[in-house]
Amino acid sequence: MSDGQSHRSGFLRSDEHDAMLRFIDGNNESVLALRRLYPEGFKSPVHLHGKTQLWFAHSGVVVVSTGDGRWMIPPGHGLIIPAGLQHSSEMISEVEMHSVYVHRDVIITDRPRVVEVTALAGNLIEELVQDDVKRSATRRRELVMELLMDEISQLPEKPLGLPFPSHPHIAALCRHFLSAPAANTSIDDWALALGMSRRTFTRLFRAETGVSFVTWRQQACIFASLPRLASGESVTNVALDAGYENVSAFTTMFRRMLGRSPSAYLKSSGIRIIRHP
Repeated sequence: MSDGQSHRSGFLRSDEHDAMLRFIDGNNESVLALRRLYPEGFKSPVHLHGKTQLWFAHSGVVVVSTGDGRWMIPPGHGLIIPAGLQHSSEMISEVEMHSVYVHRDVIITDRPRVVEVTALAGNLIEELVQDDVKRSATRRRELVMELLMDEISQLPEKPLGLPFPSHPHIAALCRHFLSAPAANTSIDDWALALGMSRRTFTRLFRAETGVSFVTWRQQACIFASLPRLASGESVTNVALDAGYENVSAFTTMFRRMLGRSPSAYLKSSGIRIIRHP
């Protein structure tokens, strides 16, 4: 489905997405909450908001890209996007998103952060989304907003970001790796390609990304696997293509990162998964 051009009832079209962006930027309310349905394959162009955004995935999987990395939003999680940060997004499956926009001084962050949305936060967001349909300004709404802002400040951050280093040559290797991930790629492989010692490379990579190369590589393999799994490819094929020795090793890493097995995770996301080729 190219660029999310969908005429199915309820799903957002590209022209409607553009109109929504104009509406958000022109809105002066302290808190704005919106609910949108996106078709699988929808891609938003690079854009930014004048407000800080909490993008909550009620269902489905979204990957958000910036110049500094990529972030995955699974169901039950949200991405806090700083005001003024250019970003684009791709829907890995059909997605129901709840978005909350607030002035940049209400939620202060200098980088995107994936957070686990608690039951309380999810219910408060749902309340605001429903209330925004009515466009009512009541004391109850104000209290809901105040409680939500307090709850957001305490949401636990999850390691679902894939930062890119600013070092141009390392960043180029990172982007190439995402196009052809290999879990068996070693530190020595990258250090040699960059003409660095192993020690210099590992120190520089951590300084540039905030995580070790091994952690980044593991996360990158899982990132790259989701679109293929969502398209119906078997766990076996995806795991072996990514360089894992067996499906069990891939499943263990998947569970460590996302909290459940590939089949359980994708089932919760509304995606059918095929176990065998």
